[in-house]
Amino acid sequence: MTIADAPAGYSRRETAGARRLAWAFGLSLLLHLLLGIGWYFDQKYHWLDQLPLPQWVRATKMLTELVRKEQPAAERRADSAPPLMFVEVNPAQAVAEPPAEAQYYSDKSSRAANPEADRDVGVPKITGEQTQVAKTEDVPREKFVPLQPSLPAPAAAEEQPERKARPAQPPGDLALAKPEVTVHPDQGQAARSRPRTIREALARQESSRIPGQKMKQEGGVSRRLEFAALDAKATPFGAYDAALVEAISQRWYTLLDQRDYASDSRGRVVLQFRLHYDGRITDMNVAENTAGEVLGLICQKAVLDPAPFAQWPGDMRRMMGDTRSIQFTFYYN
Repeated sequence: MTIADAPAGYSRRETAGARRLAWAFGLSLLLHLLLGIGWYFDQKYHWLDQLPLPQWVRATKMLTELVRKEQPAAERRADSAPPLMFVEVNPAQAVAEPPAEAQYYSDKSSRAANPEADRDVGVPKITGEQTQVAKTEDVPREKFVPLQPSLPAPAAAEEQPERKARPAQPPGDLALAKPEVTVHPDQGQAARSRPRTIREALARQESSRIPGQKMKQEGGVSRRLEFAALDAKATPFGAYDAALVEAISQRWYTLLDQRDYASDSRGRVVLQFRLHYDGRITDMNVAENTAGEVLGLICQKAVLDPAPFAQWPGDMRRMMGDTRSIQFTFYYN
């Protein structure tokens, strides 16, 4: 059927339907406009607060205001949340002003830098050999030396030659004694050479370093320094975590040395546990283990043997509460 063959009543019904649709659309626009104007003046003059509204309406209005106030606070807390990955910062890398956006945290703040500032892609270029652990320099580890038994006590007194009795000195005479002086010849050299650079002097101030290999990372930043550095932010618990990582790492290396570990296994072990404010460790869980059961048990012992750790500082406890969840990863390369 073509349009020319349509009956006359069909066109009138179509026109009436379009007219009703236009009226409905206009009324909807007018209603939304009135509601918008009413909401604007209520925000400005608070008319609804002066009306005797039902209790459930007032409760809904108060809840809406609370949610609106909490949203910016939650966004601020999310923006100010500290980074989740710890990295060791050398004192020579420390800066006073922390970076605006940091992927890592530590006991000191540092800004991304590299020796060659030929390009800027946001991450520093680091020429290391491993890609698992974030580390900007090579720190050698001292070889484990087992404790040796003490030497036996000297022979009994009867085996020593008998000393002759000295003649008594007459009263009033001075007793002369030859002092036992050990002369140490001056070799003209100090026991330890003086540092030649500021970097060497700062490195000697460190009480301890966490052993590890420098990481390998492609990139480049415009800030140029003699050594590579990452964007890290100092936190109230950065110093505590540095001591925690050092204690666990040293215990792990000691256990491996006692077993004469020769890097014959590969993989990683991921442990998850809860650290309490008094230094206790609970809820130990092996989240991943690709290195074998024995090496996984060594990792657990490395965490549990030094525990309980030191109590949290006051600022750390106020920020973290009474417990915190920690994930510690061990790599066997």
